[in-house]
Amino acid sequence: QVHLVESGGGLVQPGGSLRLSCTASGRTFGKNGLGWFRQAPGKEQEFVAATDWTGLITRYADSLKGRFTISRDNTKNTLYLQINSLKPEDTAVYYCAASRSMFVQLGKADYQYWGQGTQVTVSS
Repeated sequence: QVHLVESGGGLVQPGGSLRLSCTASGRTFGKNGLGWFRQAPGKEQEFVAATDWTGLITRYADSLKGRFTISRDNTKNTLYLQINSLKPEDTAVYYCAASRSMFVQLGKADYQYWGQGTQVTVSS
């Protein structure tokens, strides 16, 4: 069992930046594909970014490319999501997820372990 905990969310002004973190406990996730999803108020949960177990292969939602960067540090058992040039439409609860697969996974159903989420609010 992998227990995931997100942190780093908060209130930020438009144009600002945030780095979200997701730390695993219970066991390491060094051999798991990892991803970030988000859910805005009144909307379906959507894919944001994913990485394979090495961190060398990454994928992003087309609409988010360029502002979001996913990375991982397997020595710290931590996944990151750097978000730059934040927009009000980025307001959402951000979830990290771990897959039993080592490879990049794009669908929610491909992930078996989920964190509780961290709230990101972009507002002036």
